[in-house]
Amino acid sequence: LGCGLMDELILLVDDEPDLLRALAYSLQAEGFSTVTAGTGAAALTAARASRAPDLILLDLMLPDLPGTEICRRLRADPATAHIPLIMVTARGEAVDRVVGFEVGADDYVVKPFLTRELVLRVRALLRRAQGGAGPETVQSWGRLRLNAAAHRVWVDEAEVELTAQELRLLVALIERRGRVQSRDRLLDAVWDESYVVEPRTVDTVIRRLRSKLGPCADYVQTVRGVGYRFAVE
Repeated sequence: LGCGLMDELILLVDDEPDLLRALAYSLQAEGFSTVTAGTGAAALTAARASRAPDLILLDLMLPDLPGTEICRRLRADPATAHIPLIMVTARGEAVDRVVGFEVGADDYVVKPFLTRELVLRVRALLRRAQGGAGPETVQSWGRLRLNAAAHRVWVDEAEVELTAQELRLLVALIERRGRVQSRDRLLDAVWDESYVVEPRTVDTVIRRLRSKLGPCADYVQTVRGVGYRFAVE
């Protein structure tokens, strides 16, 4: 465990000790605190610790559990569902990226990578996860209620656990409610310009969002050949 000057704690998950040491050193030099895990089981324990990480860097290939399964478990647990997560892997094919986003990753970095690029992505994701928090007011649309500042969403009386990325996408649609948004416009609104993502990534996150909204899934409407809009009938 290394301590930096800032409050943000980064959980680094990888089975390569040399890479973990190098990443921890680089992030600590940038002022972050770090904690490391070499297995999926250790990662799950660290993510659920009394001091939860502010962001997780998760390798896809681990000795006991695949990173996709760890990501699924983190997203299924209300205590960890909101933690921003970047997948770090040597597998960079488009299908691997889509799978990563489908299970709840917020970003995807392919090895080998420049440490400076990774630090920029970490900062960008933390900024997006923490930023834009205005007055803690609850807004309502039909059966859906949202407190964006507190990162809380309810369908009827049941609270829904959204990832930081899913919440940003929902807020972007709500802010432009009634108007059709193309995939490119949503990419600009939700993802930092340093992210390398394809337009179909929007479709993946929309599917995740709808599955969590349950009876409010139809509020996110598809306009074929154009994009999506938020509208309550």
